[in-house]
Amino acid sequence: MLSETATIRSLSLDGPAGRLEALLNAGSPAATHAAVVCHPHPLYGGTLHNKVVFHTMKALNHFGFPVLRFNFRGTGLSEGEHTHGTSEVEDVRAALDWLEHEFTLPIIFAGFSFGAAVGLRAACPDPRVTALVALGLPVTPLDDRVYDFDFLRSCTKPKLFVSGSRDQFGPPGKLEALVSPFAEPKKLVRIEAGDHFFEGRLKELRAAIEQWVGEKLLITNH
Repeated sequence: MLSETATIRSLSLDGPAGRLEALLNAGSPAATHAAVVCHPHPLYGGTLHNKVVFHTMKALNHFGFPVLRFNFRGTGLSEGEHTHGTSEVEDVRAALDWLEHEFTLPIIFAGFSFGAAVGLRAACPDPRVTALVALGLPVTPLDDRVYDFDFLRSCTKPKLFVSGSRDQFGPPGKLEALVSPFAEPKKLVRIEAGDHFFEGRLKELRAAIEQWVGEKLLITNH
């Protein structure tokens, strides 16, 4: 297991709607994977600096993986306009393109809330992505948005779902019912007493990600 690195690069990615603001936490020269982490809904304050996104980056960078975070179009310094998740899928593909060009390594996708709902649509069918992490998957969004997750029924990549036991957008029972028909391999972890933002439970969130990555990726690589 590799120690995390403190080197951070500020980047500007070529996105389909203009430049995308991004940060890269550098990895080890011996890294086996690269990773991308997508942030929650920008209209409700979501950016690449979100606490859940930051701790997810730390969990993945802990293994020496280079980890890319970026702001969706119209967020922070990223160009373009928010499209309620429709065109943001292309932003994720642009991030995957950049990672492939930069590192030529298998990619781990991770996303929180809106970032998970949008990013999974890009990551599931992409052969460059070998594992998926969805945090706070929004089963019952705040407004009238409806996310279609039926594609996960045929997505056979390793999948980790982590939500708080008190997640108001992934209530007990509803999230379990949603995940149940998804293709194996998959794992659902409920963080006890955690809300949608894992307030006060970020250490447990990070530990859940690190344990799963260690079991599903590092061990099977040797």
